[in-house]
Amino acid sequence: MLPQEIIRRKRDGGVLGADEIARFIARLTDGSIADSQAAAFAMAVFFRGMTRAEMVALTLAMRDSGNVLDWPALGFDRARIVDKHSTGGVGDKVSLVLAPLAAACGVAVPMISGRGLGHTGGTLDKLASIPGYAIACGRETFVRTVRDVGCAIVGPTDDLAPADRRLYAVRDVTATVESLPLIVASILSKKLAAGVGALVLDVKFGSGAFMRDYDAAHALAASLVEVAAGAGVPSIALLTDMNQVLGENVGNALEVAEAQAFLTGEHRDPRLAEVTLALVAEMLVLAGLAADATSARSFALRRLEDGFAAEQWARMVASLGGPADLLQRPTSHLARAPVIAPVEPLRDGFVSAIDARALGLAVVELGGGRTRPDQAIDPAVGLSRVAGLGERMERGAPLCLVHARGETDLARAAERIRAAFVLADVPPAPKMLIVDRAAVACGMPG
Repeated sequence: MLPQEIIRRKRDGGVLGADEIARFIARLTDGSIADSQAAAFAMAVFFRGMTRAEMVALTLAMRDSGNVLDWPALGFDRARIVDKHSTGGVGDKVSLVLAPLAAACGVAVPMISGRGLGHTGGTLDKLASIPGYAIACGRETFVRTVRDVGCAIVGPTDDLAPADRRLYAVRDVTATVESLPLIVASILSKKLAAGVGALVLDVKFGSGAFMRDYDAAHALAASLVEVAAGAGVPSIALLTDMNQVLGENVGNALEVAEAQAFLTGEHRDPRLAEVTLALVAEMLVLAGLAADATSARSFALRRLEDGFAAEQWARMVASLGGPADLLQRPTSHLARAPVIAPVEPLRDGFVSAIDARALGLAVVELGGGRTRPDQAIDPAVGLSRVAGLGERMERGAPLCLVHARGETDLARAAERIRAAFVLADVPPAPKMLIVDRAAVACGMPG
């Protein structure tokens, strides 16, 4: 069928067959479909949606548009190849802790991550603040690190789901990024191309996430696990609240330092610990290394306390080109901003609400994020010791510390930060951090 006929059928509400979708994506990949046709297809899907079967077909077609890692052929047990994906949030440094912790527990974690988008930071941007760390390494280095260390966090290669890059570039300029079927296919095609045997998803909602609305996040979580199951990959999704910073720091080098302090036991933020341990527990159960989440969590805690997870982090960093002594001497390697100053509240009271998105944007304005794709990021700037919901604030107790390049940047950030916090005379009701769990039964593919 001609590309325009496939577009027409979807535009008119028809259901596309797997062969039609595969043919369209193949032609999208080889360049024989014009950007205008790709845009029309994306817009038709945006308005008409897709059935579960169509989403599975689209995901698999995009996965197969490039090379797919075959871990069993490389000597790995595919059941133990488990990855994690987060939809992103302000201060979300979970991957930096989770990958070495899961590896310390016996899971192989080939994590292919992305850069920051909008007000949320990206895992690759955080890792790029480590001198020498090769976020763009070759496949041989990637596989070797997973084999020797148990985990590797790198960026995508050009041969990984190339159809997704082409389609996403079109979506980005045609107001179709928010299409649920296209989001699902984009996320899963890259993860499946990495050859994972199972997948854990952290779907966030709230002011610090891309999806502010719980219902929209729940719909995405349900679609992700259903389509992953249809593609033969067992998965679970946790829905987590992002109405405040996750952890205490926002900014690339600052978040690396916080993640490392978590692994060594120097300081562990309770909310960061809750999300990380819940996700690692799910990974261990999916990999067949624990009977249930309770025993898996206890095992992961032991790997934290005995220092093995911190050792895995240090080995991963060194294997991918970073300093061998980052664990022992982080201040010698991580950039430090020349201006560090507190932002004090305008009144006393309890933190009753936080616009976490505004805090993320404050970091972007400081230079810790991008306003255009080719922009360099300042790894040193950001926010530390950010106050959380329910915390009692008094004069002299800062809402956070700002790490900036100069006084002008500091003043601008302080204004935005004060506006992001709402103080009240009474503390707010406690909120659940992990609000829901979505899962679909699925056997391991043969």
